[in-house]
Amino acid sequence: MTGTTATPDLRIVVVDDHAVVRAGLRALLTGEPGFDVVAETGDGEEAVDLVARLRPDVVLMDLRLTDDPATGSRMNGVDVTREITTSTPGVRVVVLTSYGSQGDVVRAMEAGVRGYILKAGPPEELFRAVRAAASGGMGLAPEAAGHLAGHVAEPETVLSAREIQVVRLLAEGRSNRSIANALFLTEATVKTHLVRVYRKLGTENRASTVSEAVRRGLLELG
Repeated sequence: MTGTTATPDLRIVVVDDHAVVRAGLRALLTGEPGFDVVAETGDGEEAVDLVARLRPDVVLMDLRLTDDPATGSRMNGVDVTREITTSTPGVRVVVLTSYGSQGDVVRAMEAGVRGYILKAGPPEELFRAVRAAASGGMGLAPEAAGHLAGHVAEPETVLSAREIQVVRLLAEGRSNRSIANALFLTEATVKTHLVRVYRKLGTENRASTVSEAVRRGLLELG
């Protein structure tokens, strides 16, 4: 008989400055098949060190870390995310926060997050975001996707009008089929547009394309 190899659990580090929240997240995540919380911390600098040492698959990041007088750490969630994505490539960061303004979402995207979820959302939304981030995708709460779905700016963009439409729908977290239906195209045509967008923006996947579009100002929020 030929045995099957079990898929390893996704290794997660939780970063939140409230111990009760960390405990709740640990209980929630460890109760979900396929997840393993390998560490937790409420300090930004310690989070950077933990991630560099443990190299988890996903980091759940509180956006509003407070100053820690015991350690002198003054890093907020965006600072920590930027440091992690720079110093430990391949580790995916998913923001988990109490609320999200347009500015918060944009700053987080520019720092390199692969997901943005609200704490008030259902657990299934969090689980989907973690899995999507780990596989190289993007997991966005509907509120965050809405902030990124403003009309796309025109000035000096390298993208065609149709490609801009695709980027806008991509920022909403839509699948290729959903984009095709919205634009009355075939899925094959949508894939062709995505390949061209990736090439023009120098990106490799949906998540990095949305981040690069935000960075370049191709998504005009408001």
